[in-house]
Amino acid sequence: MSLSRLPLLLRPLSGLLLLCVAIAPSVSAEERPNVLFISIDDLRNDLGALGAGHAVTPHLDAFAATARLFSHHYVQAPTCGASRYALISGMRPSRPVHAGNNAIRDTSGDWADRSLPAMFRDAGYRTLALGKIGHYPGGLSGRNWDAPPEELPGVWDKHWIPDGPWPHAEAIMHGYADGVARVRGQSPPIEAFDGPDETYSDAWVARDAIATLGELADSAEPWLFAVGFFKPHLPFAAPKSYFDLHADGVPDLEPEVAARRDWPSGWHRSGEFRGNYGHDGRDPDDDPDYVRELRVAYAAAVSYVDTQVGRVLQALNEHGLEDNTIVVVWSDHGFLLGEHAIWGKHCLYEHSLRAPLIIRHPGLERPGEISEATVETIDIFPTLADLCGLQAPDGLDGLSLRPQLEDPAAASSKPAFGYWGNRRTIRDDRWRLIVAGDGDQAELFDYQTDPGETRNHTADHPERVRELLRTLDEHAPALRRR
Repeated sequence: MSLSRLPLLLRPLSGLLLLCVAIAPSVSAEERPNVLFISIDDLRNDLGALGAGHAVTPHLDAFAATARLFSHHYVQAPTCGASRYALISGMRPSRPVHAGNNAIRDTSGDWADRSLPAMFRDAGYRTLALGKIGHYPGGLSGRNWDAPPEELPGVWDKHWIPDGPWPHAEAIMHGYADGVARVRGQSPPIEAFDGPDETYSDAWVARDAIATLGELADSAEPWLFAVGFFKPHLPFAAPKSYFDLHADGVPDLEPEVAARRDWPSGWHRSGEFRGNYGHDGRDPDDDPDYVRELRVAYAAAVSYVDTQVGRVLQALNEHGLEDNTIVVVWSDHGFLLGEHAIWGKHCLYEHSLRAPLIIRHPGLERPGEISEATVETIDIFPTLADLCGLQAPDGLDGLSLRPQLEDPAAASSKPAFGYWGNRRTIRDDRWRLIVAGDGDQAELFDYQTDPGETRNHTADHPERVRELLRTLDEHAPALRRR
């Protein structure tokens, strides 16, 4: 696809006491909208529509202009499998297994029949999943991620990855140009191959998604179609033409934003980045040129996946499906690109837990206006049930985002909660508290005065720490070991 092509698409706290009750159907079966759910892996809020001046994301920006963009959407856990567990189950992590990459595979027997795709399937929808929707692309785990056990059995009518040059499913996730698989600890974190979009896997995902939309255009029954893209997940690999878009570089971080914090030191290991890839002796801790190369490579991978998402959205329009299709674009978490001297997502800082969420539904009022309300990934399940007039299962932890869809100025309904290891966090409209154990170690950030998270305000605001910790203990207790 030519890169010169134009964009494809011109608090109250008492809310926490509300139960996510079954939503009475208000849409007839014949009128029920389709749902196109697009997942993007490791995409932080680096979009032009969210004010990232260096971003080249014309297609996502154009889509946001027709939809509701949530600028303060937070995930439940900063790792792929756990975040996607929260999305598909509609529940916060409550056990350690829920906070790891095998959360869906190892617990779905307890809740698959009440999952997001199960709700749609039970309501007569066709359910399809392409690419990475759970942790495992195509839904199989096993050796090389291409053999049983199935990650989430019994809920998808079809779950697949495209046929292509990669030797197995893991290679489509962590692969390089023309299907070359990653060699753990040796392959580079950056690749710019001088070739077409199809050199990398997301163009193949877009191709299959476009073909599937053509088939669904003739469907007599409504459908849920989940499409999972892989970039900008490591390796930061994309055709060279997308690197060329960022030839002038991306802005450097302010030194205090990039400074290594004293606590918690374990997050500075950046284990995925340092352990799964080879760096030829280079280290961003003492190599500013390497820092700039990595940040450019991430931006290039974002621009690449932006184009692929745009192709799918264009196909939706060309097949005449826009007027009766809800479209959700979501990322499972962000990624730190040197903030706090961290290269990765496995922490509880802002750039890890904050990620794009964009929702468009037929009849949306005031499209293009941004909601600044604090919302969570677990809110997506009840929102889709609400918009489609479906009976939501009992026990969901989120709340429908209909108020913010109807009025972008609507206030936050609750804070956002997150987990990583033995630490928890609460984020309201102004503050984030991160605590270890029972709160004996804590970090408090004030985004009104310190958006770069450069100062720990626990000593300055002990009453705020106590208040947020009470709310955290009440609504997001430590993970139970059982």
